[in-house]
Amino acid sequence: MISEKYIQSLRKFRALHRLIGITLALLLIISATTGVFLALKKEVALLQPPTAKGISQEMDKWKSLSEIDSLAKLALYSAHPDHSNNPVDRIDARPSKGIIKVLFKNGYWEVQIDPVSGEIKSIAKRHSDWIEALHDGSIVNNLFKLISMNFLGFGLLALITTGIWLWYGPKKIRKKKVTIREKKLKYKPDK
Repeated sequence: MISEKYIQSLRKFRALHRLIGITLALLLIISATTGVFLALKKEVALLQPPTAKGISQEMDKWKSLSEIDSLAKLALYSAHPDHSNNPVDRIDARPSKGIIKVLFKNGYWEVQIDPVSGEIKSIAKRHSDWIEALHDGSIVNNLFKLISMNFLGFGLLALITTGIWLWYGPKKIRKKKVTIREKKLKYKPDK
């Protein structure tokens, strides 16, 4: 006979699976959508400015980082005076392209500079940076990122586990029903 406890466990797992799925749905939609955009960031200039090419790949000919910093700030502040107090977040050197990217803390701005001539190659927004922050939850804050990404990871593991049980459990019940039916057909009591 098929245990009522066994059938009840399937019902509980189905309810748990549904609850976890509904709870994770929004995070998964955001993560999947932003993940597609991030996969395309090098292909779509709107998401991330294409990397320009500089004069020389020989770093011994390049200007100092303090000069690069000053040039980038001047370029951004001249083009966008409302960002006159925007500090530099990081400087990304691309020796193979002969270019330096200066990224600013606020507004996701990027200035590309030829490190030999000091020529400004590009001043543009890096939309891929805020998309990445939305993707990993850091757009809210780092605590939210930690909690939401762990919740998403453990939630997906729970969905996989309950999904496997919801797939396997009914198969096992059907197999037991067939076995019980076969036993009844084989057993014919004497009259």
